[in-house]
Order: sequence, then structure tokens, then C-alpha cells
Amino acid sequence: MSGTMENVEVIEVEDQDEGEFEDEESEDDELIPSPRVSNKDITDDGDEEELNGFEMEGLNCSICTEPWTSGGEHQICCLPCGHIYGLSCIKKWIRIGQRSSAGKCPQCNRRCTLKDVRVLYATRLCVLDAELQKKVRTLEAKCASLKQKNADCCNKEVESQEREADLHLKVEKLTEKTKYLERLLKDSQRESFTSNLGFQRKVINDIGNGSGSEVCSGAFTLQREFQVDGGRCFDMDASGELMILARRLNGMGGTSLLTKISLVAPYEREDIHLPANTKAVRALCVRPCTRLALLASLGKKLSIVSTESNNTVLTYDLPAPAWSCSWDIESSHHVYTGLQNGMVLGFDMRQTKTPLESRSGLSCNPIHTLISVAPDSSSGTRTLLTASQIGICEWNIGSTEERPYLIPESKNQGRVCISLAHSGGDDIVASFRPKIEMSCPMAVSQSFPTPSMSCGVEGCHIFYKRSGAQSYQKTGSLVAHVDSIRLPKSCIINKLNRSPMFVAANEVTSDLVLHDISKLAVVQRLKTSKNQIWDVKCTQIGNSCAIGCLSGDVLQLYTSP
Repeated sequence: MSGTMENVEVIEVEDQDEGEFEDEESEDDELIPSPRVSNKDITDDGDEEELNGFEMEGLNCSICTEPWTSGGEHQICCLPCGHIYGLSCIKKWIRIGQRSSAGKCPQCNRRCTLKDVRVLYATRLCVLDAELQKKVRTLEAKCASLKQKNADCCNKEVESQEREADLHLKVEKLTEKTKYLERLLKDSQRESFTSNLGFQRKVINDIGNGSGSEVCSGAFTLQREFQVDGGRCFDMDASGELMILARRLNGMGGTSLLTKISLVAPYEREDIHLPANTKAVRALCVRPCTRLALLASLGKKLSIVSTESNNTVLTYDLPAPAWSCSWDIESSHHVYTGLQNGMVLGFDMRQTKTPLESRSGLSCNPIHTLISVAPDSSSGTRTLLTASQIGICEWNIGSTEERPYLIPESKNQGRVCISLAHSGGDDIVASFRPKIEMSCPMAVSQSFPTPSMSCGVEGCHIFYKRSGAQSYQKTGSLVAHVDSIRLPKSCIINKLNRSPMFVAANEVTSDLVLHDISKLAVVQRLKTSKNQIWDVKCTQIGNSCAIGCLSGDVLQLYTSP
């Protein structure tokens, strides 16, 4: 229903001579039925919808109850009183009335003659009820308001359902966490009770290298295992009680991402997606107490990722793929990376454009291990230790020395350096394997070979102790079974009131072997899953030492008081 009168023509009134109507008195006194006129004759096409809802009385002659027309015998006309009729009907009505006494309006009985009839000229005449229109507009406004309220209520209901689902999920997680903490408390009480009774675990080890056996108290035990897919390297954040795992999803061009695993609630995991051009992460290093992770990737990128906000904070473009990385042990602003072409680059996080240091190595072999060590007390120069195929090098960053210093004892024409571990003090351990002559230039330091390509060969671990600036003394060596192609990882554990322990994998038995550095003796063997061991890390968590081992798609955590 329309509230306006569109396209309504102005009504014109035409005076006609009285004689014109007198000539028509000869017509029959009886009213001749007017021809029926449909609504389509009254209204233009397309205007029918605007007439819907109107009472048809406003379109019909009140004498014959037939619709009046815009022309012809039944043309619309009116009397001086304002009432409207069909022309033929009102003429006959007035003639009949004049015969008796005087003609009158059929509705108000006001006296009138044929001369008073005024023909109206209009293609359409619509009469609107102002009060009715006002009520219609009010009802339409109320209807629109109710529709809006209904939509708001529906939206609120959806939001309430989503909040309810989130709360249910949080309740489930809190319930699981409570059960886990209760089990942890019971285990702790049980261990405390057995300790008070004087229980002491004894582990008898098989020494495969002829160095004998030893009884060890406070041994490492397996705490939990995590099933992971595509993991290749990881690190442990003791302050955040997290394990940060670099993974690459299966398939060609698989996406690289980081996965955070809570050490307090192991069922809690969260993925951090990395930029598409990051490619495979070759090394991962977490800086303590900062919730920042440093990533070296084969996509020629060195990235700093916040494990708190799950965002990439900084990204440095590199001239070659990155194989290793390290935070500066003295400065919280400096980071370093070792490249595939044998170069070492140093960056200041406060300057994100170019490297502060760019040093070329003694060869073009990839630097697969890079460690920042405490500077010598006499010089105060920042020092890096790197390992590549040719051996172990010491770099003095910020000094005039452009070339690194190669530790003489680590260079051997018949061996290849495949791993380097540092204790944070004066002890370092390098692992070697025999040099393999290949007909094709297949990298002896291939990043991720298939398991069928590698096997255990007889190599060795060589122990060194620092005695000054650019001075390391060899203290001993052990025969070991190492991988023939991959680059294994190793680490050194510092336990309170005990000599450091060196941890490395035995590729034949898939065990983690713990060596007492001072005695060069095996003190414990830790069983892992029967797969290649990708990475090994250790840290101090609370009052316990922790060893993490990534083998295949299983990440294992061992702890010791």
C-alpha cells in the first residue's frame, strides 16, 4: 500500500449548458444499467498493486455500485456538495427527483439540478484515508523494530552458544590438567617416600668400547613421550616450560611450522605458522627467559619468532641457506648464523638491514654447528665455535682477525667432523666419522636423507679442554658408532656436584649413551625408538636435569634429580 498519490491528474471542472441536459430529458426515465468496467480500465498497467488494500467503495458509483469511468456515459462527476457519482446515474436520479418536487443528492439530500453536475477529468482518482495511512506507517515501523530485535536476539543466542562451547572446552582442559597435576603430585610423594627409605636406583651399563662399567645414582628416567610428525630439530625453553619443535609437513612443498608443547600439561599444543618462503628449518635455538626462538632455514632466512605472541618478529635475508644459528652468550641483541657456503654472519636485532659481521671460513663446506662461548677473560672478545667438514674453528668476533683459528687436533685428512657439543665452560666434544669417497658430489653433510641411505659406521668422539685464547688441548677419545651420512646432534650436561656428561647417539643400537667426561666412561644408556635420532638437547628445569631426544616421529623427555 502506498502512502502517496502518484500520477494523479488535477481535477478539472467543466460547466455545461443547462440546455444540453434538457435535451436528454427525452431519454427513458428508467435507469439504464451502465456497462461494467473492470479495474484495469480504471487504472494504468502497473498501478494495480497500489490499489490493493483500498476499499472498492472509493472506485464505484454509489447509485449503481458499478465502477465509474474516465469517459463515456458513466464518466466520473460530482455535485456541489462534493459527492461523486457516475454521470448517467446522477442525471437520471436528478430527473426523477425533479418530477416529484426537486432533485436531491442521494447521500446528503442537498438540493441540486442538472446544471449543478460537474464532470471530472482524471485518468485515476484515489482517495486515501490519512488516519489509516498513519496507522499503517506506525505498524510498519513497529514491525521493522520487532524484526531488528529478533535479529539481535538471534545473534546474541549464537554468541552465547559459542561462549558456552568455549567454556565447555576450557572446563575439559582444566579437568585434564587437574588430573595430570594430581598424578604428578602422587608420583612426587611416592618418589620422596622411597628416597627417605634410602632407595637408590642403580644402573649397570654395558660398555661396548672396553672402558669398563660403572654404577650411577640419580640416573635419567623416561618421563613422557610425544608423538610428532615431520619433526627434525627442537629446543627446550626452561623458563616457559615449553618444548619448541620445528616440523615440516609431509608432501612436496610441505609447510614449515613450529609446535609448542607444554612440559606442565603435555596435552596442550599450539602451532606457529611460518612464512611460505621459510622452507625447512635447519637449526633452532631458544634464548632463555625471553620467549624468543632463533631459526636458521634453507630458504636463506634467519628468523626470530616470539613463542609468546606466536609471531615472526624479525627476518634477515641471507646470501646462502642457513645451516646453524646461535644467540650471543653475552649480549641479548646479537645473533649469529653459519651458512652453507662456509660464511658466518652476525646481526644486531636493533639494526634489521645488514649484518654487523660477515666472515668467510677456511673452506666452502657448510657450517653445521655454531656455538657462542664465553669470551676469554684477558681479551674480552666475543668468541664463536663452529664445526664443518674440515674440523673445529674458533672465531673472534669484533677483532681485526678476519679468518678463524682451526683447532689443530680436530683436523684429520681421513675423518670428517660431524658434530660439536659445548658445556658452557671449558669442555667441548667433537664427533668424527671416516671420510667417504663418492663418485657424485652428494653432500656428506646432507640435511635430511632417507633412512635407508644411512647406517652406522665406526667413528670416534674426541674430548678437548680450553686452556686459553685459541688454545684447546685434547684430553682423550672414545670409539663410537656414528651415522654414515646424516649429521647427528650431541650435547653436554652439567649436573650439580658431578663432572659433565657427554650425550651422543649410538647409531647401531639407537641408544643415547651418557659418558662421564672426566673418566671417559659410559655411565648410562637410554633406550629410544628404533629410528634415526635427529636431535638431542639438554637443559635444567627446576631441580631436575632434562634430556630431550627426537627420533623418528617420537620426542622423548628424560629427567634426573
